[in-house]
Amino acid sequence: MDFKKDDDSDGLGALLKMDNSVLIQEARLFNETPIKPRQCRILLAKILYLLNRESNLSQRDATELFFGITKLFQNKDMSLRQMVYLAIKELSNISSDVIMATSSLMKDMQPKSDVIYRGDAIRALCKITDASMIPGIERFLKAAIVDRDSSTASAALVSSYHLYSSVKDTVRRWNNEIGEALSGKAISSNSSFFTSSSRTIVIPSSNIVQYHAAGLMYLIRQQDRMAVLKLVQNYSGSNKSGWLGSAGSSLKNNMALCMLVRYAVRVMEDDPNLVPQLHDLLKMWVAHRSDMVSLEAARAICNLKKANASQISIAVNALQKFLSSPKPTVRFAAIRTLNSLAVAYPEAVQPCNVDIEDLITDSNRSVATLAITTLLKTGNEASVDRLMEQIQEFMSEISDEFKIIVVEAVRSLGIQFPQKHAIFLNFLARILRDEGGYDLKQSVVSAIMDLSKHVPSCQEAALAHLCEFIEDCEFTKLSVRILHLLGEQGPDTPQPTIYIRHIYNRVILENAAVRAAAVNALAKFCASQKIDESLYSSIRVLLERCLDDRDDEVRDRAAWALSITNNKQARQTYIQDDSTFSLAALERKLVEYCADPEAIKTSAFSFDGVPRISRAEEKAQSQKQRNVISEVLSKPSQPSLGLKKKTSSNFGDTSPEAIGGFGPSQSEQQKELYAKQLSSIPEIAKLGAAPLFSSEPASLTEAGTEYDVACVKHVYESHIVYQFKCVNTISEQVLENVEIVMQSEEELDGQLDYELTIPVKKLVNDEPGYVYVVYSRPDQDIYPTTSFDCTLKFLVKECDPETYEPLEDDEGYEDEYSLEPTDLTEADYMQPSYIANAQNLWESFGTNGEAVETLSLTDFDTLEECVAKVVELLGMYPLEGALKTKNARAHQAIMTGAWMGKDQVIARARMTKQVKEIILELTIRSKDQDLSQQVLGAIA
Repeated sequence: MDFKKDDDSDGLGALLKMDNSVLIQEARLFNETPIKPRQCRILLAKILYLLNRESNLSQRDATELFFGITKLFQNKDMSLRQMVYLAIKELSNISSDVIMATSSLMKDMQPKSDVIYRGDAIRALCKITDASMIPGIERFLKAAIVDRDSSTASAALVSSYHLYSSVKDTVRRWNNEIGEALSGKAISSNSSFFTSSSRTIVIPSSNIVQYHAAGLMYLIRQQDRMAVLKLVQNYSGSNKSGWLGSAGSSLKNNMALCMLVRYAVRVMEDDPNLVPQLHDLLKMWVAHRSDMVSLEAARAICNLKKANASQISIAVNALQKFLSSPKPTVRFAAIRTLNSLAVAYPEAVQPCNVDIEDLITDSNRSVATLAITTLLKTGNEASVDRLMEQIQEFMSEISDEFKIIVVEAVRSLGIQFPQKHAIFLNFLARILRDEGGYDLKQSVVSAIMDLSKHVPSCQEAALAHLCEFIEDCEFTKLSVRILHLLGEQGPDTPQPTIYIRHIYNRVILENAAVRAAAVNALAKFCASQKIDESLYSSIRVLLERCLDDRDDEVRDRAAWALSITNNKQARQTYIQDDSTFSLAALERKLVEYCADPEAIKTSAFSFDGVPRISRAEEKAQSQKQRNVISEVLSKPSQPSLGLKKKTSSNFGDTSPEAIGGFGPSQSEQQKELYAKQLSSIPEIAKLGAAPLFSSEPASLTEAGTEYDVACVKHVYESHIVYQFKCVNTISEQVLENVEIVMQSEEELDGQLDYELTIPVKKLVNDEPGYVYVVYSRPDQDIYPTTSFDCTLKFLVKECDPETYEPLEDDEGYEDEYSLEPTDLTEADYMQPSYIANAQNLWESFGTNGEAVETLSLTDFDTLEECVAKVVELLGMYPLEGALKTKNARAHQAIMTGAWMGKDQVIARARMTKQVKEIILELTIRSKDQDLSQQVLGAIA
């Protein structure tokens, strides 16, 4: 090539320089006669590029472009016609009068038109039409669904899927056609041929129609659990007696079978009674000849909430075979599933360790990284040395992103096997010395700090590695963080002078931010009671030298340190006192203050109502969040059905991550949501700014019924507020004056008094409404427990399904609906709280505040089921390792909580598995034996 192509003259460079005005001018090309197909295709590509870049194209310009594009229907060029369909779909969202193009599109979707046009025309037409026009094209769509051409049928099914939200009743009428497409009867066994003016196009037959039909069929039936069960049974391919289906293994598409696996899992989650029956199906799918289906079934078994050892072993055996697959994607899927399973069931994955070790040298770095982290979760103390040597050779070949994952796994392993701390520290120190970005270095520093905290025997070695690192550290934030740690832990070490030297080197050599942090660290040494007089004087000399620093921040800190360390009381208040404000509570108070204009005008913000927590508690919460996040990141995402969740199953955002399952920050966010929701109701706002804590949502109705009700209990200092989220799933009815009637099964004798009910005035289809029932506790020293029978009462009126307005001549009738009972138990008064040093708390309470009970339990098959139920009944936080049994015969779990959010309580559950029973010894300790006895009453 004797010339250089100008990158900006064509291709992406030209597109980047394109703007709306230039585009409108070039659109005159659409009006030329004859039409130039190639130039028009290029221009359409530019339009699509700008629209995908979120171009601020006005409605007028978009409409002009839209109608200019419709003129291209006159040309028979197939490539141009396909580009036209794409452009019409994109412009339909911002153009006006797009309905004018329906005649051309309807002509192209007719059975007599070319096959290549029909699918694209159906997609474009369904995109620009509204609900009122669907009846006019219904017969064409029904015919397209059962069309023998797979591209046409798939286009109709996918379009119907998107139309379902606006025309549910119409799409439901197509059930027979969708079933025919799902069974595969409408698919041609031969390839489709058609001829254009220039060439003959061959479209091979495809079973992808079954995949799209399965998704649409589930969308129609998802509200009816039995209908979904029948869908799974009909197309499962099982010939066992008692099954409803007769279609056999009619599903030929592997993706459709994967969807069927996910639907089966959804049914098992909704109805535990069907687990044994459907689990046989999962076992059959695990042995499927398709890797995709087999992997999906194995993942489903591993993600089951109550899977037993025999069930998991079937999935593990299948996954173990996939570890040696020649396909990288299959190996990745298998090791990723095993990696997730190792979090909860490490002993189940251990038989695969030999095969997993072979993957450490896998050419795919993602597979190798997952193999290493899985081995770190399932390895034992004897294999640590060999494993760490293999990992060391592997680390130089992967990117920082994968190194961070390995570092997190090494951190967890180091805490699990403290005797091997020297190996782990040397491994982490080598990573610190190697090249790497900020995120990697930060994760390594955090891991070393955690080892220093949880393994006291390695504290000096860990601090030595960190001191060596800051000598050449290029990241200011990490240097500041390490200096803070040296100031915290350095004074308690046998030789504090070593760390003082490293700290003062930072004063001489580093930037202002690091120098200021070094001055603070020196101040902490000077304030420590373990520093002798001579060292105290030497540190003050170093601080005095900092008074001449060129940065005013450093000088001010040095002057402050010299002043404070000379005064014992000030030293205690400003340096040794490590309490701080709870940031979540402080943020909530500030938001409430800023939202009240009168408060801003009349008074300054007060810190009196903001709780204080110790730095240890703050770090414990942060550590707990990191542990949970680390486990969540190591898990693959849950199977997605490709559908939106039912609004009836969500209480705002009630996923496990949002209701405290994803660490304190998410729990605080949900608490903020509840507080804002409750404070907007005048009758409840007077009870307090926010509840002390709230329960997780509990469903009071079965899935798929006409009414969906979920309950959350909010605990105040002297009140209990029941919040019921009610959803009406019937589109032909509107409910008015909806309320919940609660009747206690026991006489409460004034312990719990009913105060008021706040009903919902109107409840329309799929729009949630909230009913509130308030009870008071007259005696705040008594914590009653009871069970309430609940009844939903309302006035029913028929309505217009589209506008949800009641019919004028319908006066309605009163009706009621029985709900599941809701209980008020000891767990409702307990706030789960994480405690960093549970052993010290246990010993500090002693036996004076102890309550013990020994129980014989016959309702549990495994110790894990037993401990999970104990945690649920007590409402306490299970500390690390409590929910994971390493021994199938004996287990000990420690749980902590705060009674009414104030009084700390700790529980120890010791359990042993006998032949037909589990022996549980439950010990509760608190500052008051009566309180311990009441907490024990949750189980005993």
